[in-house]
Amino acid sequence: MRYISTRGQAPALSFEEVVLTGMASDGGLYVPETIPALGHDDLVAMAGLSYAEIAFRVMKPYVNGEIDDATFRGIVEEAYATFSHDAVVPLNQLDANHFLLELFHGPTLAFKDVALQLLGRILDHFLKKRGERAVIMGATSGDTGSAAIEGCRHCDNLDIFILHPYQRVSEVQRRQMTTVLADNVFNVAIEGNFDDAQAMVKASFADQSFLDGTRLVAVNSINWARIMAQVVYYVASAVALGAPHRAVSFCVPSANFGNVFAGYIAKRMGLPVKQFIIATNANDILHRTLSDNDFSRQELKATLAPSMDIVVSSNFERLLFEAYGRDGAAVKALLERFQAEPTALADAPLARLRESFASHSVDDATILEVIREAHHRTQEILDPHTATGYRAAERARADAETPVITLATAHPAKFAEAVVKAGFPGVPLPPHMDDLLEREERYTVLPAELSAVQRFVVENRR
Repeated sequence: MRYISTRGQAPALSFEEVVLTGMASDGGLYVPETIPALGHDDLVAMAGLSYAEIAFRVMKPYVNGEIDDATFRGIVEEAYATFSHDAVVPLNQLDANHFLLELFHGPTLAFKDVALQLLGRILDHFLKKRGERAVIMGATSGDTGSAAIEGCRHCDNLDIFILHPYQRVSEVQRRQMTTVLADNVFNVAIEGNFDDAQAMVKASFADQSFLDGTRLVAVNSINWARIMAQVVYYVASAVALGAPHRAVSFCVPSANFGNVFAGYIAKRMGLPVKQFIIATNANDILHRTLSDNDFSRQELKATLAPSMDIVVSSNFERLLFEAYGRDGAAVKALLERFQAEPTALADAPLARLRESFASHSVDDATILEVIREAHHRTQEILDPHTATGYRAAERARADAETPVITLATAHPAKFAEAVVKAGFPGVPLPPHMDDLLEREERYTVLPAELSAVQRFVVENRR
């Protein structure tokens, strides 16, 4: 198994190299050179297995023997032992054919724990093997940061620097990051938005000379291992509902597109998926592209679903690479036009996307309406991101006969402000976090300037 860049100019890498590299040297993102197959019998054999065992089987072809089976199985089991539910990602039935996949039972109550509890352990394994230390830089619109910190806080060979937009994440999200006082954890609040933070991380990866030879590692969803780990819950939930004997559909609250791209990879492996529904908030570039072929940047809107407040969906490049027949030059040209002016996809790639993907956009007023409506109908309180999925699943599903699984991306307690606005008294944090709002915080506010951020990293790495 080798990994190639979506822009076609970077060298192919092994699994170990791609995990430690993150973004490709040509500015693209790495994808597998070939997609391994999950056959009918493979899926049948997964029925009734533990989540960790399904994870080992799904991910093994991507690891390609670069971690021996016994060690990799141990890493997987250790990662998912941190979840509070024995099923790790349990399914919750909402009505006759609509299910909620609860991805929030990890340490930070968000779906990103599923990948980052694994990625931190994989990184530490490879760095220890090499006798190296590394610096992690990541940008977060809310959930990635805390999940990355929890996944890496105990790693001996990593220092982690997480950038979040100052005063643009929820208080619970911020405190989940800033109250971790480990020696290798550094939180930076950027006086700008998520895209400013993401741009600085990308620029740092493009030119790493400021670190004088220390390896820079990505833990946001540009890192292939994040996508690989997320493929698993699509397979596990579909098998639980009868795959491969029947197809299912998925509705995914989407921003940076890594989550739904993992589902697409599961389908490419052989999982019978009828339809992917992309749910967006008012920052709707994905919905505009699919519905109107409007692939253009618009001004960022602050919404009740802040983890989806993103103008540029980084992982959409991976799907474009597939839609354009893996033509890296065409993808590079498209994205260069996108940076300069409003643009559109070519007809054939857009048609390919519409064969598998539908979309729906939900504004703040509708989010509040859905939280109330879903509770009335199901007695569940949804976080605002999951609420976008709930509505999109109802509005954009292809048919009523195919089971649809909406991904519940965060625990509602992480977004108590939205829940209270919807008319509820709030949602208590789980017992292991019940003192979160009283814990000591530590973070540094910096301007949205690359030089200031890089200077801080150099001065504080161990």
